Amino acid sequence: MNSDLSSGIRYAIYYTPPENHALTRAAAAWLGRNAFSEASVAQTTVGTSDFALTAEPRRYGFHATIKAPFRLKAAYEVTDLDQAIERLVCTSAPCPIGPLRISTLGDFFALVPSSPTPALGELAARVVVEMDRFRAPMEEEERQRRLRTSLDEVEAANMAQWGYPYVLERFRFHMTLTGPVRPEFQEAVWKRLTDTFAPLLDEDFRLDALSLFSQESPKADFVVRSRFLLQAKARKVMA
Repeated sequence: MNSDLSSGIRYAIYYTPPENHALTRAAAAWLGRNAFSEASVAQTTVGTSDFALTAEPRRYGFHATIKAPFRLKAAYEVTDLDQAIERLVCTSAPCPIGPLRISTLGDFFALVPSSPTPALGELAARVVVEMDRFRAPMEEEERQRRLRTSLDEVEAANMAQWGYPYVLERFRFHMTLTGPVRPEFQEAVWKRLTDTFAPLLDEDFRLDALSLFSQESPKADFVVRSRFLLQAKARKVMA
């Protein structure tokens, strides 16, 4: 029987470039943590507020959300989830992302595709729907915390059905770089992000793997547990 509910372990299905990719390394230096390793990374940014600026994305690691964090139902083991992801990637082609750009989403900064990417939304929707059978119901504290955010009718319905508001038609591929930034500081943060990331964003990126992240306890960081190559042989590439 699965013990993850009692231990608080959560899993998430994310996209991230490989560990040795230049963008991964730059993001680790910006956030102060590499999600592929439990070792901390010295932040290369400057300023006394940097640790607070990156506190929230640091906890989750550099990623784009495909299936938001969830606990496993008691009937499943994580090996069942592994096998389901393996089956999914065997029938999924890599999706074009294209070049990235720095953008604001609300009051935080993220990397987003420079051009529309409908194939990404289709793949993300498939992952959300097919993997949802593994998701245990959201705990009441988590649900109430989500309800305190500003959700429209569609987003509230998504949260009730899928455990996360920004799925299906509300999905937007993004890789978060900061927490909330007050308007008077956004220009300065934008400049620093441009200096750090602009030389790395013109690549023709592809979503060619799904990464399974895990969080051992509510206060722990998310780390990469394994990566699954899209349209590869039925195997996972251990992080």
